Amino acid sequence: MRSCYRHFDAVLLAVAVALSFFVSVASLAVAVPSGPVITPVGNETAVPASSSLLNTTGGSITTMMINSTTQNLRWKAFVGNVSGSLTLDDASGNTVFDWSVSAASGEIYATRFSGQVNWSGIGCSNLTHLQNEDFRMNHTSPSDNVSRTFSQQSHSQFFVGTSVISQNSCFSLRTYVNDSAQSTRFEEVVLYDGTNLTNGNVVFASILEQDAYGFNNRTYDFQMIVPEIGLPTWTSSTAYYFFVELS
Repeated sequence: MRSCYRHFDAVLLAVAVALSFFVSVASLAVAVPSGPVITPVGNETAVPASSSLLNTTGGSITTMMINSTTQNLRWKAFVGNVSGSLTLDDASGNTVFDWSVSAASGEIYATRFSGQVNWSGIGCSNLTHLQNEDFRMNHTSPSDNVSRTFSQQSHSQFFVGTSVISQNSCFSLRTYVNDSAQSTRFEEVVLYDGTNLTNGNVVFASILEQDAYGFNNRTYDFQMIVPEIGLPTWTSSTAYYFFVELS
């Protein structure tokens, strides 16, 4: 009888060890944004307006009110649609099962820092982070620098992996719909993945929509703007790395 108890205890111990192993393995699978496959569809910019003619007589003094629109080369925009699937893969990318995503839900992220993003330490950028970004990108104009552009705190709650970004906690903006400012769709927030002012990265996040009418009255899943180098002599371009998290 004692040997039976000893055998039963050994079985329980083996089961407990096995469960502990499986729980430990499962805990390694942490949801984080992943790099997508990007297919460029088009790239365009506005053509500068032609000159305006004004012809006055000699000896006259002309008082004028002048209004002009100039393309802002210190910023650039990305708009588009997102498709994909939820999947169960191993480390080699082999799939045991997946689910097609019929409606876009989640977030798209853009950052100048590729695989260095610390997703487990992600949170809202504070004002000092934005001002540091102004310095790094040479955004010296108080009219359109990063800290002025992302001056609101008005957005929905969302998750980055297992980290919750509470409603209205981050500096944010909403891009335009049908060529006009609006307050309901295409939310974009600024995140930061460090523990202090010098060891982290700024990450721009746009909450996905589902075929929503965008800036030019066409349907998109996301719209976002990101800063470009603001030096007057800058003629190159700054690369951004994209990540997507579907939910």
